[in-house]
Amino acid sequence: MDDVRSPLPEQPTRFLDQLRFLIRAQNKAYKTEKTYVHWVKRFILFHDKKHPKDMGAREIEQFLEDLAVRRNASVSTQKTALNAIMFVYNQLLGDDIQNLSFQYSKVPRNIPVVFSHNEAKCVINLLPEPYKLKADLMYGAGLRVSECCRLRVHDIDFEMNSIIVRKSKGNKDRVTLLPEKTIQRLKKQIMWVEAIHHQDITNGFGSVYLPHALATKYPDAAKEMGWQYLFPARQLSDDPRTQIRRRHHILERSVQKTVKQAITKSAVNKKSGCHTFRHSFATRLLENGYDIRTIQQLLGHADVKTTEIVAPGVLPPATLVHP
Repeated sequence: MDDVRSPLPEQPTRFLDQLRFLIRAQNKAYKTEKTYVHWVKRFILFHDKKHPKDMGAREIEQFLEDLAVRRNASVSTQKTALNAIMFVYNQLLGDDIQNLSFQYSKVPRNIPVVFSHNEAKCVINLLPEPYKLKADLMYGAGLRVSECCRLRVHDIDFEMNSIIVRKSKGNKDRVTLLPEKTIQRLKKQIMWVEAIHHQDITNGFGSVYLPHALATKYPDAAKEMGWQYLFPARQLSDDPRTQIRRRHHILERSVQKTVKQAITKSAVNKKSGCHTFRHSFATRLLENGYDIRTIQQLLGHADVKTTEIVAPGVLPPATLVHP
């Protein structure tokens, strides 16, 4: 289970547990938690395991400068590390550190890789089901691989031809397009999920993880069909928080590995992966005349500048100029 938070003690005493507790209290996404904990660990190890309360601006500057000078980190990587460390000092330790002076990274941001429509279809056609359906959703709806894996049956709205993406990056919900070519296959997938769920119920299982306090508020909801994952795992597993045996969703790394294998088999010689389908979705929308604000909403970006990076302007066809 790659998106299941480990349980914490009610009164955490270890520093990293206190950090996790604060992040969860602020209802931040689990990926944010993992990212922040990762960079804070690296910061502590860089300074020979000194406690952050015994360090300050000078140590932060040294760490960030090392990322830029010795580690050759990108601008976004250095910025992510800075955000994680400042969260610790400003919000966990209550130390208002300002006016840091360090060398900023000069490694430029890479231009997003985009599939042409033929390249995308070439890769997708090499995938077995249900990975093929997943890739069609990432390409046709602009889903992140994590969003695709976490879809539940009730997130597919056939009447409105839409997909509801819940608690995604930034802990926000959004609505995106339901690709018409996936509709019949999605209905078959839901029938398959229903059969598996019925078998799990028969075997004495059938409950699924519910976010936040929904399991307490609606004790019977965990066994309802609508809450079941659209792409369930092959086997049941023990929830590390409750030790309840459940059927989780398919793992992100399984999808990423399968897509990578298909890209290798194809004739597409681009440094690409699951996220390339999302970039390609944005580019197709631009090609079809969608405005950047609409694309921003469909992708779920908080800032339109992010959308402009992910969906750069479509280039005009190359023209051969004769001498």
